[in-house]
Amino acid sequence: MFPKQEVVAMLLAGGQGSRLGVLTKKLAKPAVPFGGKYRIIDFPLSNCVNSGIEAVGILTQYQPLILNEYIGNGQPWDLDGMHSGVNCLSPYQAIKGADWYSGTANAIYQNINYIERYDPDYVVILSGDHIYKMDYNKMLEYHKEKNAACTIAVIDVPLEEASRFGILNTHEDGEIYEFDEKPEHPKSTNASMGIYIFSWKELRKYLTEDEVKEGSSHDFGKDVLPTMLAAGERMFAYPFEGYWKDVGTIDSLWEANMDLLDPNVTLDLKDIYSRNPMMPPHYVSPDANIQNSLVADGCNVEGDLEFSILFSGVTVGKGATINSSIIMPGAVIEEGASVQFAIVAENTVIGKNAKVGQRPEAVENRDDWGIAVIGENTVVADGAFVPANKMIDTDTEVAAE
Repeated sequence: MFPKQEVVAMLLAGGQGSRLGVLTKKLAKPAVPFGGKYRIIDFPLSNCVNSGIEAVGILTQYQPLILNEYIGNGQPWDLDGMHSGVNCLSPYQAIKGADWYSGTANAIYQNINYIERYDPDYVVILSGDHIYKMDYNKMLEYHKEKNAACTIAVIDVPLEEASRFGILNTHEDGEIYEFDEKPEHPKSTNASMGIYIFSWKELRKYLTEDEVKEGSSHDFGKDVLPTMLAAGERMFAYPFEGYWKDVGTIDSLWEANMDLLDPNVTLDLKDIYSRNPMMPPHYVSPDANIQNSLVADGCNVEGDLEFSILFSGVTVGKGATINSSIIMPGAVIEEGASVQFAIVAENTVIGKNAKVGQRPEAVENRDDWGIAVIGENTVVADGAFVPANKMIDTDTEVAAE
């Protein structure tokens, strides 16, 4: 018998994250390293804990091994209770047959039994690929005050970027009267953050109806939310003010990491929790020069860093230079190598005097510039060159010309 929980959180973490390219070839997007000591999923998990939510279901599907291993029993986030805590929920075979999660709504539908064991009044639906801090309790209080069936968190975005998002058009009291998915000519700048609070009785009804609806893609944004709106359900937008970043692309992932080094960005990490490797303190050689960078435990730095982030266990050789780059766990940057405006994935070796990435001004056509990305377990040979905007696959070797 499970004790009743007022709120259950369901964290959608099964997406392939194809826009992150080689970084998610062997890894679920929420498990991608972030900020020197975290993984992306640490942010919604920590938000749940800090909001007092004790029952969290994580819906996994694509490449779940590392993510499941990382989450474990939930102890780092204090989500290891006997009758609550965190559970990884993958698709499973039922009597009537089953399939992969066919959409975000179908993923929740397949786990109705998990939700109902807690007999909740409300369900919070979260995404596993956003960087932000949020007190879901405040959003829940707003939901209750409005007597809403559904509340959607929104953030104000520049008008020129609004067409990239689902846009909510609302009355003055916040009630939603129209939802446009990536409109060509947006009527407002209220962008959906992909964070929803539902009253469970209403959500269960619409999930059940959507599951048997012919032609449905079983998606919240495309199917369930428009259906609820058309049925006249009370739906409200909850305005969020603070840092929020969808890190679903290489550029946005790089930018969000670099934001941690910007004193004008107000993303405080002091109550974001993670599972950290047990490694000795980092070592910085007297000859090293470090400017405005983050260096995690277990690093050995003998070269120069500027505006960069080193994850645990990174080695930087003598005379190596790293600028505006993200170096993920266990990577080795050998003597004399140069890494600029790049992301280097786990356990990769950048050989002596190799060059990875370029400054924007070094590229003749600015439109050809972009972040260079090196996949995990890759070796870039001594003296090799990987230009800007180049993505190197995992488990490969890059030879010198």
